[in-house]
Amino acid sequence: MNASPSPSVQQAGSAGPDALRTLVGRPLPAVMGVLNITPDSFSDGGDFIAPDQALARARAMIDAGVDIIDIGAESTRPYKGAQPVTAADELARLKPVLADIVALGVPVSIDSMKAEVVAFALAEGAAIANDVWGLQRDAGMAPLVAAKGVPVIVMHNRDSVDSAIDIVADMKAFFMRSLDIAAKAGIARDKVVLDPGIGFGKTAEQSMIALARLRELDMFGLPILVGASRKRFIASVSPSEPKERLAGSIAAHLIAAQKGAKIIRTHDVAETLQALRVANAIESKQ
Repeated sequence: MNASPSPSVQQAGSAGPDALRTLVGRPLPAVMGVLNITPDSFSDGGDFIAPDQALARARAMIDAGVDIIDIGAESTRPYKGAQPVTAADELARLKPVLADIVALGVPVSIDSMKAEVVAFALAEGAAIANDVWGLQRDAGMAPLVAAKGVPVIVMHNRDSVDSAIDIVADMKAFFMRSLDIAAKAGIARDKVVLDPGIGFGKTAEQSMIALARLRELDMFGLPILVGASRKRFIASVSPSEPKERLAGSIAAHLIAAQKGAKIIRTHDVAETLQALRVANAIESKQ
């Protein structure tokens, strides 16, 4: 990382087709703020499900300097316990608030594994699709993304944890399948961002291995997003509840940035951005 002033909200706020390309081209990683409008997300379930609470949270993240707001209306918590919901449920949560959040001017990504939900969000002005199943769960997702010409975040996931596997090899194979699906659908390669899926289908040890070996994903030549915020692997090192894991989240995200991550997804925008800026400033003095 090289020292560089962070852009203003106005600079980051262009939600056009090249917004993501601009953000990942900067020396400092872009910061994506998590906005869960769900009753059961692992860390903040129920906190922002009311439209006025969600809008206030989005404004607060913008004031803190967020680059992208990632809005999700179904818990995809990376452990057992999330309750699957229908597309209608997701849409009912999104419709009262999404257009107002988009109107704030910062690029919005839609965190959903359902093409129907992503289609609605893109029509409302969302700029990025964020699929926690990497185009491999809903057959309509890749054609939709291709038709809309938007960037897509492809996350590694597994239906079950297997502590015996080489998790990085599994990630590479998964991403190869996702990229093949993307190419066949007509998604431009430069529209794809890869996410190792910290905590998803992984033991705590495997999540840490994924972070430690993040540079191995450079083989794809694509931007990497890391979302380690408040994840359970932190508690395996330092016992804690989700909202007590800020320091561990920052530690993981600084390591991810050092290993080339271009986007950091976090619940704690101001603190994460401060940590990235300070680390960046110190490194620039070498």
